[in-house]
Amino acid sequence: MSKEAILVLETGHSFIGESFGYKGETLGEIVFNTSMVGYPQVLTDPSYANQIIVFSYPLIGNYGIDSERLESNKIHCAGVVAREFNDYKFHWNSDKSLEEFLIENRIIGIHKIDTRAIVREIRKFGTMKAIISTEEKDPFVLVKKLGVYDFNYLDLVRRVTTTIPYEINEDGCKKVALIDFGVKRGIIRELLKYNLRIKVFPAWTSFEDIKSYNPDGIVLSNGPGDPSNVPYVQETIRRILKLEKPILGICLGIQLLSLSVGARTYKLKFGHRGANHPVYHVDSGRTFITSQNHSYAVDDRTLPPGFEVNYYNLNDNTVEGIKHNSYPLIAVQFHPEASPGPWDTKYIFEDFYNLIS
Repeated sequence: MSKEAILVLETGHSFIGESFGYKGETLGEIVFNTSMVGYPQVLTDPSYANQIIVFSYPLIGNYGIDSERLESNKIHCAGVVAREFNDYKFHWNSDKSLEEFLIENRIIGIHKIDTRAIVREIRKFGTMKAIISTEEKDPFVLVKKLGVYDFNYLDLVRRVTTTIPYEINEDGCKKVALIDFGVKRGIIRELLKYNLRIKVFPAWTSFEDIKSYNPDGIVLSNGPGDPSNVPYVQETIRRILKLEKPILGICLGIQLLSLSVGARTYKLKFGHRGANHPVYHVDSGRTFITSQNHSYAVDDRTLPPGFEVNYYNLNDNTVEGIKHNSYPLIAVQFHPEASPGPWDTKYIFEDFYNLIS
């Protein structure tokens, strides 16, 4: 049964609608995603930890959930906002409805509200704190709760990384050490296409443990939150660079790599989240449409000598990729595995494999 719900933003604006999924109350950073499809992959992307997702496409839920196509084993976001929620599952491979999936993961949703107005609010004021409640209806009470809530210093990586190392495809031709900051399954799927043996390490793994695995290449995965809140990784990456083995950094991976060499990152006003971001590749002169999900970017003015930017975002000219004139590394801000999104940049995995080989 639907129940009245309220969404309150840090600015004080409130929106009354109907709940779907779990009932209760949730707080988080509110962000918007512009993808037209792929809500199961978005919801299970660990990079959305602690965030309330506004789907700007006006309908979600109509094709249910295919458990074989998720990006992790659970939902990581804090809440869901939609214009219209549809609880049918019109897909031949769907094994549960979105409603069932949200309840199973104790995730609260609200719909029948003006998501365009919310997106405009985020674009005007930037990402901010928000709360969804089916229990408290007084927006003044909810704004007070937001006032004492602070997520700026959270180490969200610790919430989503694996706690123990594990290996995949032990008969693979080359060994890859993947440092898990919140890795999506899509990244692992793409690496496995090259018959790579992959060992996934927790984010806090020491350099000595990674070196003892004797990998042919290292992957720095995507993940949630502010990269400066994960300082324990920087020294490890600095020492990994000195091994001069091929490195692939994706999303949070490029940010942590940049911090480890002395560059700085900064928070974008409302981030990049969606499957339609145009990226210009300096080396080839080509433009690719990419899938993205991040709040922070690398300040190219702070990159040390030897590093240069080889990908730019055509919407705002932010850094989308870097390379080095001697280290064998590929580091990109976008998601070459997509999930969801276009496959324009899957060649990144082939380039990484060629570096290893």
